[in-house]
Amino acid sequence: MFRAFVNDRHRLALDDYAGLHRWSVENLDAFWLAIWDFFEIVADGAPTVALADDTMPGTVWFPGVRLNYAEQVLRHPASEKPALIEVTEYGRESAVSWHELRERTAALAATLRDLGVQQGDAVVGYLPNTSVAVIAFLATASLGAIWSACAQDYAAKGAADRFGQLNPAVLFTADGYTHNGTCYDRRAEAEDLIGRLPTLRAVITVDNAGLGAPSTAVRTMTYDEAIANQQRVAPERLPFDTPLWVLFTSGTTGAPKGIVHGHGGVALVHLEQLALQNDIGPDDVFFWYTSTNWMMWNLLLSGLACGATLLLYDGSPLAPTADRLWEVVDKHKVTVFGTSPGHLLASEKAGLHPRSDHDLSQLRSLGSTGATLPVSAFHWVHDNVGAGVQIGSTSGGTDFVSAFVGPAPTVPVWAGEISCVFLGIALEAWDPQGRSVVGEVGELVVSKPIPSMPLYFWNDPDGRRYHDAYFSTYPGVWRHGDWITVTDRGSVIIHGRSDSTLNRHGVRLGSADIYEAVEQLPEIAEALVIGAEEGDGGYWMPLFVVLAPGAELDDALRDRIRTAIRTSASPRHVPDEVIAVRAIPHTRTGKKIEVPVKRLLQGAGADQALAIGAVDDPSLIDMFTEIGRRHRGES
Repeated sequence: MFRAFVNDRHRLALDDYAGLHRWSVENLDAFWLAIWDFFEIVADGAPTVALADDTMPGTVWFPGVRLNYAEQVLRHPASEKPALIEVTEYGRESAVSWHELRERTAALAATLRDLGVQQGDAVVGYLPNTSVAVIAFLATASLGAIWSACAQDYAAKGAADRFGQLNPAVLFTADGYTHNGTCYDRRAEAEDLIGRLPTLRAVITVDNAGLGAPSTAVRTMTYDEAIANQQRVAPERLPFDTPLWVLFTSGTTGAPKGIVHGHGGVALVHLEQLALQNDIGPDDVFFWYTSTNWMMWNLLLSGLACGATLLLYDGSPLAPTADRLWEVVDKHKVTVFGTSPGHLLASEKAGLHPRSDHDLSQLRSLGSTGATLPVSAFHWVHDNVGAGVQIGSTSGGTDFVSAFVGPAPTVPVWAGEISCVFLGIALEAWDPQGRSVVGEVGELVVSKPIPSMPLYFWNDPDGRRYHDAYFSTYPGVWRHGDWITVTDRGSVIIHGRSDSTLNRHGVRLGSADIYEAVEQLPEIAEALVIGAEEGDGGYWMPLFVVLAPGAELDDALRDRIRTAIRTSASPRHVPDEVIAVRAIPHTRTGKKIEVPVKRLLQGAGADQALAIGAVDDPSLIDMFTEIGRRHRGES
């Protein structure tokens, strides 16, 4: 439909996705104006130009127009159809209709305004993935205030390391949450957090676990009281690049960096990605397993702008059984389901057959992101979820709160590959000389701007940190930090982070290729590979594995691991050692921590290598420090 819209508008004859993509990046201004009109963006002012200045960084988009992200959501009919469905791991369920979503957002916005919140103020949420977090964000955005959130698995200090940078005016905080069968009381952490945020004018408490409100000297009201406000506030239309939210980097190697995105850029890019690339619309139930820590939560919210019903899940994906998320997809007739490669591999290793055990007839698309989806998972989904379910392997980043590459309804799926580069994204693989290569491994770069690229980094007044993060290698070109291959058919293969490349004997390999080879073995639950340069000029490449229940790392399994790497990845990257560990450290968004572990193995102290609070299991740091010490022969 969009291709026909473009053809008619510009008197073209584009007949396939490749042609439409080529046109979109060669005519960025016309493309984003077409997106604006196709989705009938609600705004003051009709844009005559989309791209007023294409300099990166410093791009100027849609000058002179005024809009509000929240209004793109709330323009949908105020019906009794569910806008939000809430599900917990222990079985509690509820729904919020479109009418209730509009009413609660407007009432809460009025309460925030009464509390003195104005455009440019920060409102923060220490919250699980529930309707309260969604409505609090929409109310904040409707006022032109800036939103930021994190889940309650962060301790008070970790949350304050993020929120404290913003000098927030209001904090939303829940009493606790349940994960993997355990209820976590977070009232003491909330009290500690409040004490670390001296700029707070008020705290709005949320009864999520039935534990009661924290004790605080700051003005406190309950969420139910806050949405009972009889006043109503409509979204305020703002300049296109008005800050919408601040997302924070994982903070594993230093203070978390705050990335600021704007109302207009997020609205346009998310509509393009969800409505066009993922074909999401008003008839869909859209569920992506995520938490408020992860940019996928922010992307999920934009399903509302497409008119879809969102399913919000709070809890472990594998509790009370490994089948839990598939039960949810069945019961709530989810049409678009997003998860992680880890969850799909866990489903396979648990011997699940979702298609046989559940009614998945309405599921048409299965998204996967957070890591590279191995070839074996494509086959498992085809055989056990549904041959007609499109597999939407996707890759992007917190950096621009969206994806570069993923699916499209009209593009085939090839096992082990991501189907296509998204419309409007000028993505290429570059060799060390800055030349575009096809069919070869290269650096992922984006040579033209995207509307949702950061407005700026928080507390970066001269823009130096932002420039150095993405534009210092290739001036004026975004370098993302991934190794990729662009195939001759336009699909993309992600090989892993270029800053953690395995460079052995002068041959580079991405860690993702090792994981794909190893993690398909039934005895291996998860793996972490490190290539560590040593002071004497040597190179140590250990592979750490977490064993599946009942498995033993004996010589036979070590041989099978080495054979899998030799035959499926690279004979030059067979590890020097295979070491069993109880767990692999991750960021709070679930990404393996490779570079900090490498530094620990090389002898850096924990305080030099990473920020402990950003690790999902800080106790693992001492273990890897000790492994490095033993390898170096230190007592």
